Amino acid sequence: MHDPVDIPNWHRLDDQLTTSGQPSGEQFADIAALGVRDVINLALHEHPRALPDEAATVAALGMRYSHIPVAFDAPTDADFERFWTVMEEIGDRPVHIHCIVNARVSAFLYRYRRERLGWDEAQARPALDAIWRPGGVWARFIGDTASEPLAHRMPAAPPQT
Repeated sequence: MHDPVDIPNWHRLDDQLTTSGQPSGEQFADIAALGVRDVINLALHEHPRALPDEAATVAALGMRYSHIPVAFDAPTDADFERFWTVMEEIGDRPVHIHCIVNARVSAFLYRYRRERLGWDEAQARPALDAIWRPGGVWARFIGDTASEPLAHRMPAAPPQT
């Protein structure tokens, strides 16, 4: 099975960890076929692009579902602590983490890798920068005080070949 790169902002970070924007029901089947056994959703169920009854869709495919609803304009340390706990419970099992566009996910993983796994900036930052460069509340959430006064920045588009 090949990675379902048609999922918005799909990224494989290693053999056990994939991330993306919002998958469809069919795309969750592709994710399950990769051997993923856990799904973490950081988006709100009320978002217009959210999958209706995502928990049932994921469970029907034999995967465990964890929902940590993170308000995009107000991520909290409590949200991060819950994420940390779920990641610890999952351990080494293959996991897919998503939100609507992969922004929340990349910020949470950046912080998790720095605070929990002890990664340095050079190790942790590239996966975040591949999705976006947070400003405002998200810069504060990840501890990037220099970027707090800035707007969110998106990475430059790759050159056309």
